[in-house]
Parts: sequence; structure tokens; C-alpha cells
Amino acid sequence: MTLKLVAIGVSATALLVAGCTTTDPYRSGPVRNNTGTGALVGAGVGALLGYLTNTSDSEEGRTNAMIGAGVGALAGAGIGQYMDRQQRALEQELSGTGVGVAREGDTLILRMPSDVTFGFDSDTVDSRFYAVLDDVANVLNTYDQSVVDIIGHADARGADDYNQALSERRAASVAGYLINRGVLRERLYVAGMGERSPVASNETDAGRAQNRRVEVVIRPFTGR
Repeated sequence: MTLKLVAIGVSATALLVAGCTTTDPYRSGPVRNNTGTGALVGAGVGALLGYLTNTSDSEEGRTNAMIGAGVGALAGAGIGQYMDRQQRALEQELSGTGVGVAREGDTLILRMPSDVTFGFDSDTVDSRFYAVLDDVANVLNTYDQSVVDIIGHADARGADDYNQALSERRAASVAGYLINRGVLRERLYVAGMGERSPVASNETDAGRAQNRRVEVVIRPFTGR
């Protein structure tokens, strides 16, 4: 089944709150802590799905847009080393936040439980989660030689169409926030899977909670 893709723009305003910084040995500059961090808050973010390039609605379009933006491609042994450093940075920033960092080959997967990221039946990012997304954005901006897929998921309760739309809106909210924090929009692909890709049983409360999530899938940019 193909995903519903609608490429539309983001309108946003921003509010900057002063934050605190620390030093990460894998980065060239200071980064924010979860404690005392500032938030760049996006407002009025509308639906945002598909490849977010100005060239074409495809993986090739994303690749061309990133090359045009001056993002260099990774190659050879440098790919694994680069993703190792990015993984360590994410694990450090996200420790204790409820966001899991998984590794599959050279792909990193951040699983953001909807119960942590959003209020009940809401597609607006909970303000208590701003600091976490700030830290995710900081790492993505530091390790910019990667592409980012943001995919919303739902549990199996409720109507299929409703769950599909909610998963799309939640993914779009996370994407819009990251763009407002400076993540290059051409790196992003945004979609909703509804209830079609569970990671746990939908027969239990605990399983349904795991299935209600937004995943941020980070892959090395190889120019292909």
C-alpha cells in the first residue's frame, strides 16, 4: 500500500527562549542540555507530507536538493564511523527522556511515544517535549550528512481513516518543529502509516501505547 503524499508548505512563527549549553567531544561547538534548554516554538504549522524539496517529489529529488544545498555525501568506512558518532550524540542527549534510540545497520531510529510527545488525541507537540526536540535538532544540524524520514503511527483503536490522518498530522508537527529549529527541509520526508505498522500487540494497553508513536529514521547521505 502506498503512502498518501501531499507536498505543501509550512507557515510558522518562532519564539526564542534563552538556554544553556555544554560541550560534546564529537561536535565542533556547544550544544543544549535537556535541563535549562531554550525552545524555538513553531506556531501555525499546517499539514506537511511527502518529500520537502523544491525539485521533485522523489528520493532522487531529495538527493539533488541536498547536493544543491552543499551537503556532501558520505562514502566507504566513513559512513559507519559518522553514524557511530551521531548515535552516541543522540543517546547522550536523549537519555532519560522516554525516546528510544535504535540502530539497524547504518540506520538510526528514534521512537517517540505519542503519550510523551502529544496530549491525548492531539497533534500539537506537548510544550514539555520542546527541549527534547531542540536536542534532536541540534544533533541533526551538527551531523547534517544524513537524510531524515519522519513517520507517524497509530494503534488499532478507532476508525482507520481517523488513525491515518492523526498519524500524518503528528508526523507533520514534529517535522515542522525541526524545520523551525534549523533542520534543512530538503533532508526530510514526512508520512503517516496509521495503524499499518505496529511494533507490539494491539490487544493490550501496553502494546497500543508502543504503537502510538512518531519515528525519526536517520540514514547516511551517500548521494544515491
